Amino acid sequence: MGPGWRTASAALVCGSVAIFAGLRRAALAVPRPDAVRSRPGRAWRWRNLLVSFAHSVLAGLWALFSLWHSPELLSNIQDGYSVSGHLLVCFSSGYFIHDSLDIIFNHQSRSSWEYLVHHSMAISAFVSLIITGRFLVAAILLLLVEVSNIFLTVRMLLKMSNVPSPALYEANKYVNLVMYFIFRLAPQSYLTWYFLRHVEVQGQGAFLTANLLLLDAMILMYFSRLLRSDFFPSLRKGSAGRDVDGEKFLID
Repeated sequence: MGPGWRTASAALVCGSVAIFAGLRRAALAVPRPDAVRSRPGRAWRWRNLLVSFAHSVLAGLWALFSLWHSPELLSNIQDGYSVSGHLLVCFSSGYFIHDSLDIIFNHQSRSSWEYLVHHSMAISAFVSLIITGRFLVAAILLLLVEVSNIFLTVRMLLKMSNVPSPALYEANKYVNLVMYFIFRLAPQSYLTWYFLRHVEVQGQGAFLTANLLLLDAMILMYFSRLLRSDFFPSLRKGSAGRDVDGEKFLID
């Protein structure tokens, strides 16, 4: 990648940040459920989740399209390249930057520190891909997780709004579990195996491998929380009667 393309990529990332800032302002006009309006501490989280939902829909479908349009990318994870995939990485980098700033500027860092760690990992990894032009396909595979996040975010929005129809939550609960396996656990497991087996443990390869292993631990932790919360509530510890207004992620 030449200097001009890197400059253009930086402009695309900044443009993405601006797009999500606009979406955050637009989310102010979306009607809030009574359960959100009656709890002032939930207003920020509701708006933040709406923006997250928009990113998940756009990025998840974009990642699927990129792989469907150019399936040959899967045979060259280290050096495969597509313009669509590059634009997707810039787009999602902008979202992660925007969401990090949203968390920090709204004084939610303490309650959302795990996502700040996740976002810092994603931003640093994606920037390295943009600069070097390598491992772009790995980023596209990782962004398949956004398909799963569509249903995970719907779950959190339903839980926040105290939706009166438990059947809707129950249906989404099982769809969310299936999508978690297909679009989160499966791509992550494959990429971890691939990096440990085929990627040099030095330089960018070592950095991305370390990121993947840390992300593995985070995903398994979140999966454990999800199972306890939705399928084995008797195993939950210390959550009874807890006020969740200060939490962004309603997993427990």
